[in-house]
Amino acid sequence: MKLLLDANISWRLAAKLKVHFSDCFHVDHIGLAVPSKDMEIWNHALTNDLVIVTNDDDFLNLANVKGYPPKVVLLRTGNQSNTYIEELLIKHKADMDALNLSSDYGFLEIF
Repeated sequence: MKLLLDANISWRLAAKLKVHFSDCFHVDHIGLAVPSKDMEIWNHALTNDLVIVTNDDDFLNLANVKGYPPKVVLLRTGNQSNTYIEELLIKHKADMDALNLSSDYGFLEIF
């Protein structure tokens, strides 16, 4: 599973998470305008088979309107340290793998 970290998540996590996921990118480093519009991020994730990881409800709304793919992981943690977010995503890797493989649902909320 390849992840695309939204702008509200630190770019520093991308390299750390590549150890646990097949690949991980940050929206600021994929060739889109900075800041990127949500639809640009959505379309890039769709085209490149990426799972969007975000704190932004707008992607949940897009998933509800447009369906999936791409799949969306919505973090409901508030402001947390990079270490906390990294550990949380690793802890929920099995849930994220299930999301990625599922044809029944397109987003996962992590608290």
